[in-house]
Amino acid sequence: MNTDQFSEIAKLHLLQSAATKQRLAESELAPIVSAAQLLSASFESGGKVMLCGNGGSAADCQHIAAEFVSVLTQEFKRPGLKAIALTTDTSLLTAYANDFGFDGIFARQVETLGAPGDTLIGISTSGNSKNVIQAVESARKLKMRMIGLTGSGGRLRDLVDVVISVPSQSTQHIQEAHITIGHILCDLVERHMFDKNTG
Repeated sequence: MNTDQFSEIAKLHLLQSAATKQRLAESELAPIVSAAQLLSASFESGGKVMLCGNGGSAADCQHIAAEFVSVLTQEFKRPGLKAIALTTDTSLLTAYANDFGFDGIFARQVETLGAPGDTLIGISTSGNSKNVIQAVESARKLKMRMIGLTGSGGRLRDLVDVVISVPSQSTQHIQEAHITIGHILCDLVERHMFDKNTG
């Protein structure tokens, strides 16, 4: 490929990603706000947030958890918020998967670490990741709150308290939107809990 072809491919990707976020802004504002309110209620009651997902979604879990525990931006200092990515303990993940199978790697952690009042965020671009579904089912038994980030289909949407569905069939653009949603949720929670100017 020549430089012009590279440029056209890059431009098309950016424009399609932007179009996905435009559709997201038009169709999913209400569930984004509901999710932020649910998270705020969980934190305010002393609960924590757990996140699970596979592949790129696993990386999103770690990214979003880090924003809650640290800060979203240096311009807005505030106390840390309790958040755990269930994707990071490689010893636990590999031991459990080796002994019992991959589908229960997140559910086991939810059963062990979760409590009523906590929130689980399950991220699955397809909405059908078995280990995310099982984690949600375990969270329900514990009377935890549940948020799903997904694409435009799958089982996850019918199992959680709040679902944010990215209106796209492209895994790349869904994942790009998911991390944007994560940033928005953190921003809204921070402002609600710690910004005295947004009473």
